[in-house]
Amino acid sequence: MSFEEEENLSRPESRPDVIKVSAKSRSTAVAGAIAGVIREYRYAEVQAIGAGAVNQAVKALAIARGYLSRDEIDIVFTPFFTEVNIDGQERTAVRFAVEPRSP
Repeated sequence: MSFEEEENLSRPESRPDVIKVSAKSRSTAVAGAIAGVIREYRYAEVQAIGAGAVNQAVKALAIARGYLSRDEIDIVFTPFFTEVNIDGQERTAVRFAVEPRSP
């Protein structure tokens, strides 16, 4: 799989770790990860750095909506910027907070 998923679903935390997406990520694989995390935690965060990665993340979010609609879960996602440290360098990432739509 070409994306990094930091989550360890066996940990008893209220929120999973961030799903990291690269430009080479398969959008369907990322969508499956998003859907699985939403089903279990009712919340996910997806992070991308760079235009290609953001493109794959947005495609994955759209696909995940379709996967979750089968379970009658309608998700919404809110984008925001965050600073991340990669190899001692500050980079700006786009992060998407993903959660079920309120009724």
